[in-house]
Amino acid sequence: MKLKIMAGLILLISVSFFFYKYSRQSAQPPQPTQPAQPTPIKTLVVLGDSLTEGYGVPRDKAFPALLEKMINDKSPAPKWKVVNAGISGSTSASGPQRMAWQLKGHPDLIILALGGNDGLRGFKVSETRKNLAETIRLARDQKVPVILAGMRMPPNYGMEYTKDFREIFPELAKDFGIPLIPFLLDKVAGIRELNQNDGIHPTEKGHELIAETVYKSIEKYLRPYSQ
Repeated sequence: MKLKIMAGLILLISVSFFFYKYSRQSAQPPQPTQPAQPTPIKTLVVLGDSLTEGYGVPRDKAFPALLEKMINDKSPAPKWKVVNAGISGSTSASGPQRMAWQLKGHPDLIILALGGNDGLRGFKVSETRKNLAETIRLARDQKVPVILAGMRMPPNYGMEYTKDFREIFPELAKDFGIPLIPFLLDKVAGIRELNQNDGIHPTEKGHELIAETVYKSIEKYLRPYSQ
């Protein structure tokens, strides 16, 4: 009889302990889950004129938007946001002020694509060079890497002027030790079906080719950001 009583007490104590432990666990608040780490995003600014802005084509068909998609499709993390900082009619004289403004956003990389309008208006090569140098210097002082986009003039501007103008860009790239996109409009300039009726501004197809040219030129400079 005593054995039955003892066995019953042990069973009762075991069951009571089980329900006590279960109730304690149930009363504990749920542990917070660790939030997923956001995908890092880098910023590339394309500082330019109407060629950058995409005059005459939808903004999402201009080469900066196409370049963003190309980078993010082809390159490993991090993802990149490409800022279209093109303003139609801009000359190199606007470069320093606009560069200072863009630097406030702390971009990771800048493509400088100014100077084309200087050439079309026949500005002095020395002035264009000076303005671009000052623009590059501002970014360098903030330790923001710059890639310079080369520009060229059609031959009807005269052999001497077109030569001197073309040499501005490789000379600046060498002086500042920065990368150069040899010619922004490579495989586009002078080809009728790739340009609008004015013969200056690319069509959507033209912008696709510009995006490819730019991507091929800058791809290796994006790799350090993925390490």
